[in-house]
Amino acid sequence: MDFKLSEEQLMIRDAARDFAKAELLPGVIDRDNKQEFPTEQVKKMGELGFLGMMASPEYGGGGMDTLSYVLVMEELSKIDASCSVIVSVNNSLVCWGLDTYGNDEQKKKYLSKLTTGESIGAFCLSEPEAGSDATSQKTTAIDKGDHYILNGTKNWITNGGSADYYLVIAQTDKEKKHRGINAFIVEKGWEGFEIGPKEDKLGIRGSDTHSLIFNDVKVPKENRIGEDGFGFKFAMKTLAGGRIGIAAQALGIAEGAYELAKEYSKVRKAFGTEIMNHQAIAFKLADMHVQIEAARMLVYKAAMDKDNHENYDLSGAMAKLAASQAAMEVSVEAVQIHGGNGFVKEYHVERLMRDAKITQIYEGTSEIQKIVISRSILRD
Repeated sequence: MDFKLSEEQLMIRDAARDFAKAELLPGVIDRDNKQEFPTEQVKKMGELGFLGMMASPEYGGGGMDTLSYVLVMEELSKIDASCSVIVSVNNSLVCWGLDTYGNDEQKKKYLSKLTTGESIGAFCLSEPEAGSDATSQKTTAIDKGDHYILNGTKNWITNGGSADYYLVIAQTDKEKKHRGINAFIVEKGWEGFEIGPKEDKLGIRGSDTHSLIFNDVKVPKENRIGEDGFGFKFAMKTLAGGRIGIAAQALGIAEGAYELAKEYSKVRKAFGTEIMNHQAIAFKLADMHVQIEAARMLVYKAAMDKDNHENYDLSGAMAKLAASQAAMEVSVEAVQIHGGNGFVKEYHVERLMRDAKITQIYEGTSEIQKIVISRSILRD
């Protein structure tokens, strides 16, 4: 077992760390307060190659491994999880899905713009009655020969208002159940495609989340991804990789909160000494450090499983479950260590705590991860 990162991976990590401190930290509290989409920051991330890291260089991607992508997600998330979730969706769900399962024409038309940040993508699976139960798709795509007619509503869509291209999962044949589901590339501005109001969220408030409404949207047949009935498998395979990205986001949030708490403990005094000298605080920091390192091993292992072309359903689920739990628990303790200061925005930890919660919910709740894990271990 080799736990060392390569020189290239270290350079990528350091570049992301420097970018997060220089470009994301200034204004992060203001963007959170105003729920402001980080347009300029996203443009710069595209220029740095952060939006299409794992995609083929032929289509403008970086051709990098999953572990490098995880390192970038980790560093960005320490500072601004709103920006990192934009990176996650564009990389894991949109670019990777198109690069792996799209045809050459789809890649030339759409992927080459998504990898560079010229365009932004969104992944549209969740519905009012189909969140964790992805088989219960109410959105329909009726086959009309050379095109489909798309009708339905999608909820909780990251990049919902800012995206240019949307990967939409819809039911074509209800009798076939999940084998009758397809995935489509839909462009913003098509007739009948409406973007709902922006959600007012607890956390990741700089990321724009919307409902999407499709009213008789005409989708050309050439915009279907894969063969007829491939949509559910496409969604599940794509989400399995997406969970690694969200696990990395959770790991970064935990690390960011821990680092702030540790530094604060060195300067804040109580009872005549720095609070790090009080066992109550020192033990909290010790527990936080152990949780983070344990989560890190699971996240990096899942990334390496994917890079080694091994089945990563189990390792990805374990990584997301453990890292999201660490993010929530470590960020809560970071607020506690800061005391009253932890409850105000200028110290950042209250925002990290709010951002942490969503990592236990999106791209498969913690309960769904336990279903994946239990089914896997009970098959043995």
